[in-house]
Amino acid sequence: MGGVRVGPYARLVGVRADLGESRRAAPGSAAPRLGVRRLLRLAGYRRLLISRFAAQWGDGLFQTGLAGAVLFDPERAPDPSAIAAGFAVLLLPYSIVGPFAGALLDQWDRRRVLFVGNLTRGVLILLTATAVATGLPSFPLYVGALIAVGISRFVDSGLSAALPHVVPRQHLVEGNAVATTLGAVVSVIGAGSAVGLRAVFGSNNVGSGLVTGCAVVGSLLAAAALTRFAPGDLGPDTTTRSMRAMVAVARGLLDGARAVLRVPSVTGGFVALFAHRAAFGASLLVTVMLLRYSFHDEGILRAGLPGLGEVALAAGAGILLAGLLTRPIVSRFGRRTTIVGGLVLLAATEAGLGLPMVLPSILLASFLLNAIGQVVKLCVDSTLQQDIPDETRGRVFAVYDMVLNATQAIAIGLAALVTPLDGRAIAVVLAATVLYLLGIAGYLAVVHGRTA
Repeated sequence: MGGVRVGPYARLVGVRADLGESRRAAPGSAAPRLGVRRLLRLAGYRRLLISRFAAQWGDGLFQTGLAGAVLFDPERAPDPSAIAAGFAVLLLPYSIVGPFAGALLDQWDRRRVLFVGNLTRGVLILLTATAVATGLPSFPLYVGALIAVGISRFVDSGLSAALPHVVPRQHLVEGNAVATTLGAVVSVIGAGSAVGLRAVFGSNNVGSGLVTGCAVVGSLLAAAALTRFAPGDLGPDTTTRSMRAMVAVARGLLDGARAVLRVPSVTGGFVALFAHRAAFGASLLVTVMLLRYSFHDEGILRAGLPGLGEVALAAGAGILLAGLLTRPIVSRFGRRTTIVGGLVLLAATEAGLGLPMVLPSILLASFLLNAIGQVVKLCVDSTLQQDIPDETRGRVFAVYDMVLNATQAIAIGLAALVTPLDGRAIAVVLAATVLYLLGIAGYLAVVHGRTA
């Protein structure tokens, strides 16, 4: 019920039991690098990674399997508005309830909440897979997917909020880079698994249902990994009875927003990622429409769903590179300069590679946008983990997901209004470029203005 909980990592790497000492370290200050091998020797961190990777593999498989059934089925012909509606039902509903659910991460045992969340997601995956196999129209599939993905976002927030309980605070940037980067790569592997399974089971309704249903394995493995933690191991440091927790749920949005606005570095990080997700969302719609209606196979490069898989593979490679480069970049330039420089490079990539609208440049753009964007996100993630106290961290991460998901969904919806069926929307690419430039101005204004 009260007090500070020190995880098993403290004995392994000699971290002081007084975690307040770590909090007083300068944010972004360089600490001796542990390296992946020593990080994996931390039992709690290793277990958290297993749960995260299993869940993200299942998410990649589930979402790609569903995309194959809905977006690239020869019997369906979705237009930009229909695709935007699909993204909206995946992102917006969780954006509305996320902060309230996030309060549970700060009030109830995170281990228990994450365990139940993974099992619930598994049930929803099976229900959605059944709807696919029986040939139900798109709307029921969207409904099942939005709830399942909503729970996935909630679980991701919980895993991020729990990270400081299994990794020393001075190594959060490194630990977060490994977890986030490899997790994204595992998601790409899950997407590739869906493409492979589709070749085995077929592209008809039954085959698509079987592919989508295989994602339940990830949820079950993620839940099983969480049973290795004792109650309270993942925080929060203090818990309350259900009635107090329900009051906190009702105030989740306000509490999370206040916590964000109190810390300029966190507020600025929100602005930076707001710009990135808006620009990325608009570009994503253009990419899907180009793959669906304009591009054709070019040698080893593919269009359609295999092309989407190649785009995801390029994105995964970029994210992996970001994981390797983020720590040395931040150590050399600091988080603030890294975020600003990243947004500059994102703007240049969006305009330079997005405007040609040919398959090779789109693949290269996917690689660079995800690599640079991931560097920026890792900087913001570590800022939240270091600068937000544990008692509000879950709510802040839930608000974080809310803002990013809502921003991306709204950007996709607005882009759909001006994107033609063939996806060749130069105005959308130019608008995305401008968004990155506005993100730079907004970030600097918030950080400099609040710290002056």
